Amino acid sequence: MLRRNFLKRSGLAVAGALAANSLEALAAPKKLIDPFGVQLFSVRSLLPDDPKGVMTKLAEMGYKQFESFSGPKGFLWGMEPKEIKSFLDGLGVKMVSTHFDFKGAAENPETLKKYIDMAQGAGLKYLICPWIGPQKTWDEWKIVADNFNQVGEQVTKSGLKFGYHNHDYSFRPLDGKLPQDYLLQNTDPKSVMFELDLCWIDVAGVATAEHLKKHGKRYELCHVKDYNKENGKPVQNDLGKGSVDFKKTLRLAKDSGIKYFLVEQEEYPVSPLVSLANDAEYMKKLSI
Repeated sequence: MLRRNFLKRSGLAVAGALAANSLEALAAPKKLIDPFGVQLFSVRSLLPDDPKGVMTKLAEMGYKQFESFSGPKGFLWGMEPKEIKSFLDGLGVKMVSTHFDFKGAAENPETLKKYIDMAQGAGLKYLICPWIGPQKTWDEWKIVADNFNQVGEQVTKSGLKFGYHNHDYSFRPLDGKLPQDYLLQNTDPKSVMFELDLCWIDVAGVATAEHLKKHGKRYELCHVKDYNKENGKPVQNDLGKGSVDFKKTLRLAKDSGIKYFLVEQEEYPVSPLVSLANDAEYMKKLSI
């Protein structure tokens, strides 16, 4: 009897503990995206006149990572690599990646080497092709994939990573197949990775969840961008005011292994800095 009562009490205690743990797990806060960054193209109209001032304002909003692009002063905005790295270190910001002139780099090895040296000196991790445009035939897409492999091999040898940022055109079917799938299947995973734009895949009507289930391991960065459709066309808006389900989408992105979450906005209800301040506040509070 004593043994039976002891086992009964022990069983109840274990069940109680399991129930408490389950309740605790249910009550636990969901994860935040921290840190999060911003693609500097979002402030393209402001950067050329005052790059340090604009970057300082973005850092004060809470952006801890920057992705640059090739503007009128280059992707380091007229600064030497060590200068911009030191400046950003002082702001508590890391420039992790940049969009760059892929066509020029693919055509000229010296140009590619210059970009690699600049990125290395500034502490970047990624060089990303931002745009190639829709191709009319699969032969043209094959040339794109071959060029990605060629440039990617050289970038990888330098210790950096090369990738491609999609727009909606690579998620629109050509002869019943998606060019994005072709690029994923015909580029070397050791030399080419991808940056997923969460707006443009959605605009193209492709299910982000299904795509990430198939190819999630190839994506390392993503653009966080919201939009509404007006008269059948996508119009970008501040985060949380558009049609993208970020709770679901960013959870999927994080679970698939995406490492960097970069806000990008190209159209603004008021102004770039007002929108990016709103976007930063949204990201700080978003739990997934």
